Amino acid sequence: MALRRDPHVLVVGGSDSSGGAGIARDIETISALGVRACLAVSAVTIQTHQAVTAIHHLQPSLVADQMRAALRANKVSAIKIGMLPTRRVIMAVAAVLSENLRIPAILDPVLASSSGRPLVEANAIDVMKRDLIPLCRLVTPNLIELAVLTGSELAVDDEDTLRQGRRLLAAGPRALLLKGGHAVGPRSTDILLLPDQDPIRFDTPRLATSMRGTGCMLASAIAAYLANARSLDDSVCEGKRFVFDKLRKNSAE
Repeated sequence: MALRRDPHVLVVGGSDSSGGAGIARDIETISALGVRACLAVSAVTIQTHQAVTAIHHLQPSLVADQMRAALRANKVSAIKIGMLPTRRVIMAVAAVLSENLRIPAILDPVLASSSGRPLVEANAIDVMKRDLIPLCRLVTPNLIELAVLTGSELAVDDEDTLRQGRRLLAAGPRALLLKGGHAVGPRSTDILLLPDQDPIRFDTPRLATSMRGTGCMLASAIAAYLANARSLDDSVCEGKRFVFDKLRKNSAE
């Protein structure tokens, strides 16, 4: 079948019944960029655009089996990982990644919902850093997630952000994208951090609007560009442009 030969992004993450984030936003983004998606659901959430009312975790073996089936069925050229609710699910996903090291994995470390509800067990953070992050081509924390992952206070400036980023980079990912959406000022700057290289900054005007699922959107867009054999920095640049255009359109409506 021709479908099997098309590049796919394997999306691993939680569902969002409102459609505003999670795998719904991932599929929407990847499809908009002309790439096919296949799925491994890690959790089912019950939520509106305002609040999460329930979270149901899937068994780790079921998550891993979904991933392996998707990998057998399709030409998976990138893996995008979002919500992983428990340490055992994280370990299961890491096991599958270790079997497929040639495929670049992009981790959006979703730790809490937009409304502030935790989406991952507190004791799972160390497992994520130890078992999963070293297997990832790129990890895309916002400033809040960066602080949690490094056990730090929220970064207050560019220097503080870079210091925390370099500390997390020592945990083993090949690259970090430090997202500046939670910073202040007229510009929104994301920083691509790689070992032994100068930081690369991707800068856009800060728009007076908000939109759920932008972290999902950015990581999924980067994964889609990587699936089409674009370089990492080019994928980040194009992914950020894609999200900026969506936000600008949203602000005009």
